[in-house]
Amino acid sequence: MFDKAALIRTGLAPQSPAPDKSLDPRVSVDLAHLRKLEPRAKTLSFLPRQPANSALNGRHASRMRGRGLNFEELRDYLPNDDIRAIDWKVTARTGKPHVRVFTEERDRPTLIVVDQRMSMFFGSVLNMKSVTAAECAALAAFRILDQGDRVGGIVFGDETIAEIRPQRSRRALDRFLASLAAANAQLHAEAPNVTPVSLDDVLTAVARIAPRNHLILIFSDFDVISETTRKRIRGISQHNDLVLGLVSDPMADDMPPDLRLAISDGRLQAEIDTGDQTVQRSLRDMAKGRLADVLDWKRSLGVPILPLSAGEDSLSQMRRLMGLGPR
Repeated sequence: MFDKAALIRTGLAPQSPAPDKSLDPRVSVDLAHLRKLEPRAKTLSFLPRQPANSALNGRHASRMRGRGLNFEELRDYLPNDDIRAIDWKVTARTGKPHVRVFTEERDRPTLIVVDQRMSMFFGSVLNMKSVTAAECAALAAFRILDQGDRVGGIVFGDETIAEIRPQRSRRALDRFLASLAAANAQLHAEAPNVTPVSLDDVLTAVARIAPRNHLILIFSDFDVISETTRKRIRGISQHNDLVLGLVSDPMADDMPPDLRLAISDGRLQAEIDTGDQTVQRSLRDMAKGRLADVLDWKRSLGVPILPLSAGEDSLSQMRRLMGLGPR
């Protein structure tokens, strides 16, 4: 008899059918849609060497980089150093022997973490945040496997967490995409009101699967964060190459002043009128406050952040943020 918890962790648990959303790709993504992104992913690069204006440029040094040799440092010659590593130009200029130190670049396991909780099921311009996160994650997964690196992921919804450990295989990639499509299919207006999986619990799983020397990409709106979240992000970033894809909606920056919203938790319903200046200010401050807290991690923790918008094409903004320019 199969262990249900184990099936959920591996993304193999059967999913209950969700209401038909007519598969509008702005609202919902299926496996076929994600697979169609593969050719477009070839225009991206997640290798250490990034364009000067890339948001990923200057990531902290990782010892699991890719292929060949990576220049680490120039330092004084020490006993037992290989004399072939001596930099004769620097030695002649300084009058002291110096050596160039390189680290071997090996294949780099990558873990892609994707948030598909109900907080992501919102969009005011183009896509739902959940769609933008899913598309960006799929683009990254295709490109990383194509670069020859191992790829896996964690996909989490309100009630489930699917874990796929990094492997250099198409089968692992397909399992990741299938888990992503299944989690996205559970997002709909009639979804039951439940206490969602905590981001802190997900980060605990990330630390367990990728204790060190991984590239970790997290695509989320980072709903409900705390000082514990910050500490876990810091711990993960100290031993891995961590990049945060912060997914937001344009409404967080520019909330219409005359909007009436009906919101529901599946049982109770309330109406919000943004024409009320106090209500509008409270909503704007709440949204911007959370975004500001996450963006501050770049300064305080040195973690690169990709500010992704649900109001823009996924590939186009990833290319812009990575300094690659128009296609």
